[in-house]
Amino acid sequence: MGKDKNPRRVAENEAMAKLRMLRTSPQKLNLVAQMIRGKSVDKALTDLTFSQKRVAQDVKKCLQSAIANAENNHNLDVDELVVAEAYVGKNLVLKRGRPRGRGRFGRILKPFAELTITVRQVEEQA
Repeated sequence: MGKDKNPRRVAENEAMAKLRMLRTSPQKLNLVAQMIRGKSVDKALTDLTFSQKRVAQDVKKCLQSAIANAENNHNLDVDELVVAEAYVGKNLVLKRGRPRGRGRFGRILKPFAELTITVRQVEEQA
């Protein structure tokens, strides 16, 4: 009589992590997400650790969450994981302002972004 189990949003050999309300512009976040697309997770973690971008630490935290989801929730092998997808979306924009000369008003937009990382287990080629 209970409800049916929710279907998985990703395939059986994948795991996902989402980071919402990240206080940076999506354009800046996408530059860091581009760095890790298609790489193995240990190489991606190394690149994020030594990146000069401020937002790289948040991306690293999201990637570690995706790896932990793969290991604990879906029983995937961590050594065979690859960053399958890393995409960025817009979130809300705080609208602020500052008085300018001649009675005008300068708009200041403070954008938020969200990041979705999907890791996939691939078999090693010999």
